[in-house]
Amino acid sequence: MRDVRLAALLLAVGLVAVLPAPATAEVPENPTFHKDVEPIFQRSCQVCHRPNNMAPMSLMSYQETRPWARSIKNKVEVREMPPWHIDPKVGVQGFKNDRSLSDDEIETIGLWVDNGAPRGNPEDAPSPVEFQEFGAWTIEPDVIVSSPPHTVPAEAGDWWGDYIVPSGVTSDRYIQALQTKAGDLRVVHHALTYAVTDPDAELNDSSQDTFLNEYAVGKNADVYPDGTGRLFPADSRVRFSFHYHSVGEEVTDQTELGLVLYPEDYEPNHILYSRQLGQAGELDIPAGQVTRHDGYQKMYLPGKLTAFQPHMHFLGTRQCLELIYPTGATEMVNCANFDFNWHIVYNYEDDAQPVYPAGTTLHVISYHDNTEGNRGNADPKNWTGGGSRTIDEMAFSWLSWHDLTEDEYKAELEARKALADND
Repeated sequence: MRDVRLAALLLAVGLVAVLPAPATAEVPENPTFHKDVEPIFQRSCQVCHRPNNMAPMSLMSYQETRPWARSIKNKVEVREMPPWHIDPKVGVQGFKNDRSLSDDEIETIGLWVDNGAPRGNPEDAPSPVEFQEFGAWTIEPDVIVSSPPHTVPAEAGDWWGDYIVPSGVTSDRYIQALQTKAGDLRVVHHALTYAVTDPDAELNDSSQDTFLNEYAVGKNADVYPDGTGRLFPADSRVRFSFHYHSVGEEVTDQTELGLVLYPEDYEPNHILYSRQLGQAGELDIPAGQVTRHDGYQKMYLPGKLTAFQPHMHFLGTRQCLELIYPTGATEMVNCANFDFNWHIVYNYEDDAQPVYPAGTTLHVISYHDNTEGNRGNADPKNWTGGGSRTIDEMAFSWLSWHDLTEDEYKAELEARKALADND
């Protein structure tokens, strides 16, 4: 029992204090666009806010940015933009794909706007950043598998269905990263992909398949930590399981799955799993109320979490992931606000990946707002329950993890304790 208590204590150190807070520059007294604000926009905003991209306006130049200055301040101060919804005051803060702004960066932008949004000296501007074209892969896939074209009528009920297509992969290979890229973002509510090994597999029955990846609007790629991977068996086909939604005009979609593969004969140290966990039971969301639902998943082996992605629909506002240790002690890993327009995978830094002992329960806490104050709520006067339609609700997390041996788990604890002692 003493060892279990010690493990929980060390985990408490390891989870929330693995990485020191990044150093940030002091807030300038008189910030200008080119010297102080433009570098922030380059890192966290311009990837979307540029011509012919998804954002409603470009922030690539001072002339384009200046009319939006007051709106920019308002959005960043409440952390609606850039889209990164992890609560900075709860749990683990080390992420590989963190686009959030520091408190100092938010203060710099606010002060710049309050001072009249001065341009400053153009010679202070950073060198321009070259971005990929909109819709380009965020990984460099070795294999691209395309679904057949599917035409969505201008007006019709939601459509759920499958396509099974060859992958072209003829030998056992391990996946290092993968991404599902929708052909038309407007109509693809979500797409699930699976590896199909049964030559007699039927449409609309994925029960014998191996889950690969989930796509929803705003979703980034799944990139696995070094030394981890997932097997893609030789001659597997790919099942695309779609949910399409009409948008008032006829649209043809052709979605693609991209795979980054390890070299042939390579075997990773750990097999990575990626599944929906912590599914709440029956969802009961009365009109005019804010509700909480809880889901649980017991982990029978020691393990390490590598990624966290909340999943709800339009009424979802916040989701938290908590660990309940075998001792009964609890620790909050993360909380994230939720916006249905941004299904973000939060990939933990290698040194910040939460570890847990055998017998730990993952506790997913989901909040839904069925009131008029929720801007995403189209019908606050009616009860909402769970289901697969866009107007229904969901409450679970997509989680990625890999198991550890007892020796690996103990080594992780010692390494994190040593790191904490040196801080």
